[in-house]
Amino acid sequence: MKHRIRVWGLLLTFVALCPFALSQQTKSPAKPPTNDTQQKNIQEYIELMRSNVRQEKAQIFGAVMQLSAGDAAKFWPVYNEYDAELTKLNKMRSDNILEYARTYGDMSDAKADQLITTAIDYQKQRSELLARYYGKVKRAIGAVNAARFVQIEHQLLLIIDLQIASDLPLFEGDTSASQGVNR
Repeated sequence: MKHRIRVWGLLLTFVALCPFALSQQTKSPAKPPTNDTQQKNIQEYIELMRSNVRQEKAQIFGAVMQLSAGDAAKFWPVYNEYDAELTKLNKMRSDNILEYARTYGDMSDAKADQLITTAIDYQKQRSELLARYYGKVKRAIGAVNAARFVQIEHQLLLIIDLQIASDLPLFEGDTSASQGVNR
């Protein structure tokens, strides 16, 4: 029972930190920074918050996975490799969100299409990455533990995705082109 309370406490802490961390990345897309110094400061703050989120994720995994010392020794190197690849992939998402913020006030059909196509490609690559690491974790510590890894990671990614989606404003612009389409 104490273990469950601790796990839920860690999860709630992660959920509480996630919105703050991610909102710093996505807040006020219509008002990009006015100079390079501000942009650099924001980027450094985003990196700091990302590192805190990664640390919280690692604590949640440590508590929920319930691995033996031997399995933990096999799991953590694979997880760290996965996290490094996910971090690189998340750069694509971050860059896309920053581009959305930069072009938000002057959105064209072509730019909207590019942004959404990139977002869909990111989701596809992230799913493929998780599937690849399911196989690596399964080989290292078995299918049940690998399934638990995927479940936990999927749940945490959903929380992050929901926070990002709720902070981003909907696309604005001319909807007259779609007004005459079969209603």
